[in-house]
Amino acid sequence: MPISANEGGSSLDARGSSANVLKLCRDVTTGQGPHGLKMAPSHAFRCCKRALNWTPVLFINLVIGWSYYAYVVELCVYTIPNDAERISYLVVFHLFFAMFIWSYWKTIWSKPAKPSVAFTLPSAEKELYEREQRAEVQQEILKKVARSLPVYTRTAGGAVRYCNFCQVIKPDRCHHCSTCEMCVLKMDHHCPWVNNCVGFSNYKFFVLFLTYAALYCAVICATVMQYFIKFWTKQLHDSHAKFHILFLFFVAALFFISVVSLLGYHLWLVGKNRTTIEAFRAPVFPNGPDKNGFSLGFRRNVAEVFGDQAKYWICPIFSSQGDGHSFVTRLVHIDPEQANTVLQQNGKIPSDRENCPGVEVNTDDDTKEKTEGDQAVVVMMDCKP
Repeated sequence: MPISANEGGSSLDARGSSANVLKLCRDVTTGQGPHGLKMAPSHAFRCCKRALNWTPVLFINLVIGWSYYAYVVELCVYTIPNDAERISYLVVFHLFFAMFIWSYWKTIWSKPAKPSVAFTLPSAEKELYEREQRAEVQQEILKKVARSLPVYTRTAGGAVRYCNFCQVIKPDRCHHCSTCEMCVLKMDHHCPWVNNCVGFSNYKFFVLFLTYAALYCAVICATVMQYFIKFWTKQLHDSHAKFHILFLFFVAALFFISVVSLLGYHLWLVGKNRTTIEAFRAPVFPNGPDKNGFSLGFRRNVAEVFGDQAKYWICPIFSSQGDGHSFVTRLVHIDPEQANTVLQQNGKIPSDRENCPGVEVNTDDDTKEKTEGDQAVVVMMDCKP
């Protein structure tokens, strides 16, 4: 599945002024021409593009609808002669079908999580940033604001990651999706088969969707195989069900092979605590790029996606840990009291931490990493837009 992430919003661009880039971004997104004229074709093109983006989803749903008809009607109703076998097949089939559809539609309709307003530039700094033509001065403005935020990753050139499209300092693991036209927290990739960005808000649903899709295809192959063989070897008389059953087996087998390979890859990513983007391009920390920078051990990596209560793992119910804005990392070590003081001074949390449930500086044994005697701190930001 293709990755659709745009890192072109970085503040450092030696080829042109960031102010001009920002103006161009606004013109494109608002449909304005160079002199404020409306560009109607741009709006029409975007509408057509959004409509066409649903084509893969429509195709998948048509295939699922046909598979349901072929299995329930053509196989169970017209082909299987034994009632006990028919009922047992229907019960097992509908169990996996329900979980498959549930997780699939949760992946589609879960709105991608975007950065909190805490990551936008204050009005004074924003005005200075937009007026400034020198990239190095713009970067100093961003660095000043970033000191009050739990942001530790940088661009390949060491600059603060800033999105000119969304006008936010990008949280760690956040990327701008050119298809969704927004910054997505812990973005993994943009999936055309669900017409949605897979990220912090729905990554668990996506992995479950792949899991139940594989199981759904496996159930179809296992139960249809004997009747596929009978039709293929002429043990059963030709009927209108023959084409559906033969084709159903081939389609389920092909989808099973492709889905299992993709599922295996994403389960590997979960175990390593990486996104697809990070697997191709390692996140850059103060001490350099490291693909394992967010890895906390297999158990904690799995818990970050599926939660710490195993009873919720098999259900497409959101149980991922954190808020998507900040992540524990074994590479960044700061003093927890210093972090709390910085947040208080910049108005991110009040002096009395107990009165601010949306922000937490956690240094308990269960939520900190120790490397050579240092402490890693996760700062939980209020994720309300």
